[in-house]
Amino acid sequence: MAQLLFGAVLTAIMAFSVGGTAAVAADAGSGVSANARTDVYIRDIASDTGYEPHGAIYSSFFNSPDIKICPTAVECASSTNPVVGSTSYIFVKLNNPGQYGSGISSGTLKAYYTTSGGAANWPAHWTPIGSKPLVVAAGVTTTSIAWNNVPSIGHFCLLLRWESPTDPMLFEGTATSINTQYNNNIAWKNANTVPAATPGSVSVRPYALANGLAVPAKFDLAFRPLGEAVPGAKIVADLGPEMFQRWRAAGAPGEGIRVVGNTSIQIVDPYRAQIRDLLINPNERPVLSLSFSVDQILQRPYVLQVVQVGPAKELGEKYDVGGVDYTFDPKQR
Repeated sequence: MAQLLFGAVLTAIMAFSVGGTAAVAADAGSGVSANARTDVYIRDIASDTGYEPHGAIYSSFFNSPDIKICPTAVECASSTNPVVGSTSYIFVKLNNPGQYGSGISSGTLKAYYTTSGGAANWPAHWTPIGSKPLVVAAGVTTTSIAWNNVPSIGHFCLLLRWESPTDPMLFEGTATSINTQYNNNIAWKNANTVPAATPGSVSVRPYALANGLAVPAKFDLAFRPLGEAVPGAKIVADLGPEMFQRWRAAGAPGEGIRVVGNTSIQIVDPYRAQIRDLLINPNERPVLSLSFSVDQILQRPYVLQVVQVGPAKELGEKYDVGGVDYTFDPKQR
């Protein structure tokens, strides 16, 4: 099904992801013969088996289970938030083989970061962290890349890329979302922890937006609990003067929200909250501010997904272009 879907929409995807190049077959134009092709993949979602795209192109793709940040060179049980100024370690699981080749693969694993948020454009919005040459045998290979002197923006999205002469990229364009879904050797990790051990305390996180199109376009910001809504949560999005003015000029569309300040919008209904029609120009990188708090002690973690939803006229509807999973963790302060 995924392969049929790819053949049907690749032309439209190329039109959306500006400047992209693609091959209809996995090896077309790469100079790699079918019997020499290797295929290492990093999962986008837990059920990913290496097909391109990993499944329905509208499913979550920005919280790879094969990527985690750890505070030491010893792999941790779950991903942690990096500490500014410290050295953190990005652990990655490389799976071999995927669906398009076999055999031992040689290449380079590369890591990048950008401000935490929704969409991001490739390569303009990504800053290199480091790289590691590897030989990947059959099975699952776990490795790490040191992230020295974590910069002061504090909250990040990560992008991991496996680059190999025998495992070429199927497609690359401006939109990181499309690149991630159509290359099984690219994976995105957008996840964050919100301390929820102290009722009333406020955690503030940056949330960057982007437009991968060649023309100005309107995007939505959607709030989606993964499971139950966070009990007693207060979530406020500060759009800043410029984005708030644009939103007002568009008629202030949305649902499940209310204006609570000069530039701020509170999420009232977490199951259907959307801030709609945020106008973003090409190459812009507006950064919103999201604040989170709870009015009670939580008994277990809850996850809220905040997703940028963008237009793709060629596909006839809007779709997710990136987002962040925020975990409200009662063990964190």
